[in-house]
Amino acid sequence: MSARLAADAVVLVHLAFVVFVVVGGWLVMRWPRIAWLHVPTALWGTWVELTATICPLTPLENALRRRAGEAGYEGGFIEHYLIPLLYPAGLTPGHQRWLGAFVVAINVAAYVLAIRRARRLRRATPRTGVASAVSTPKGNAP
Repeated sequence: MSARLAADAVVLVHLAFVVFVVVGGWLVMRWPRIAWLHVPTALWGTWVELTATICPLTPLENALRRRAGEAGYEGGFIEHYLIPLLYPAGLTPGHQRWLGAFVVAINVAAYVLAIRRARRLRRATPRTGVASAVSTPKGNAP
């Protein structure tokens, strides 16, 4: 039973990872520091899709399922769980390249908007130091 729960947990982590890869760029607009986590995550996810690589979480989930007495599955996480929602037929390398390009496009758009927003906020917010906050009208500190 614990191996099955662990396999289910891996699926949830895997799904959260995929969702973060796809929409994490939009979170950067709200929390810019997330970019340090999202950029490598998005690069990894894109690389996995564009090269038809199997994510290491997939074999881990399959091993846990076999340990629990269940059957594993062939292919990757996206092919097994997400593609049936998107495509009635199986995943081909061409589909994977399109998915990878889609992820890149979504995140490039998000980062372009986040950078524009940051620049606009930077221009709108005057930068004042502590000394200028307590300075006299002539600009001299008291």
